[in-house]
Amino acid sequence: MASTRSNKGTKAKRAAAPEVEQNDAAPEAAAADPAARPLAGRVALVTGASRGIGEAIAKALADEGAAVAVNYVRNKGLADDVVSEIQRTGGTARVFQANVSDEGQVNTLVNDVIGAFGKVDILVNNAGITEDAWFQKMDFLSFNRVVDTNLGSVFSMMKAVIPNMELRGWGRIVNVSSFVGQTGNLTQANYAAAKAGMLGLTKVVALEYATKGITINAVAPGFIETEMIKVIAPKIQEMLLARIPMGRWGQPEEIAKAVLFLVRDGSYITGACLNVNGGVVTAF
Repeated sequence: MASTRSNKGTKAKRAAAPEVEQNDAAPEAAAADPAARPLAGRVALVTGASRGIGEAIAKALADEGAAVAVNYVRNKGLADDVVSEIQRTGGTARVFQANVSDEGQVNTLVNDVIGAFGKVDILVNNAGITEDAWFQKMDFLSFNRVVDTNLGSVFSMMKAVIPNMELRGWGRIVNVSSFVGQTGNLTQANYAAAKAGMLGLTKVVALEYATKGITINAVAPGFIETEMIKVIAPKIQEMLLARIPMGRWGQPEEIAKAVLFLVRDGSYITGACLNVNGGVVTAF
């Protein structure tokens, strides 16, 4: 389970907010303000940002002054809601649709964000799905869909974004992995393989760009209280809670705070994985 978010799940659709065009110069104008927030002038792209962990990350970055590109794949209404909430608090955001498991759509997405905001300073690879099954019942299509979405998208997104970061000698990339990539989990061979692969990929690319002003790190959430947890049978929830030393679910905002730390304060941190799991995994 772990990331507790899936593109297959459904959520009651809230009233859609209209997409609002942004002034491309807005981030740079904010940077000139001496009272600007720490990330003013920066542009962040968050994949899978229409709900759950991605939504919390997008809002946290916007609260610190970043202009945020809110990526979604299916539910534009939810993505519009995120943008609307960011704008209500004085932030800058815009919706961008793309299936990040498709390399062509990834390249279009990054080009569209650069066209709208002029650059990409911060990338958070959060998009992911789950398709759980016991190993012998899991087919190749299910395995590949999960790996393509959860790991292939990270490869494609970083390849598309890093050249733009390298031009300015500054970038922050955070990949949202999972404790399942560290420990494994029943019925999640595809998900565990993808999330473990993400950690290896993070380390390699971090080493290759360590001298370029670009930091690349991962965050590994534990059991986070999103829609997927809420629909689990109470008896199963009790079993899962018993696995958590802190005895409670994590909150999406707690993952967002970890991402924000790496983006805002992690200038000497790269190739690292920050565990945010209530003690489920304690290995360094």
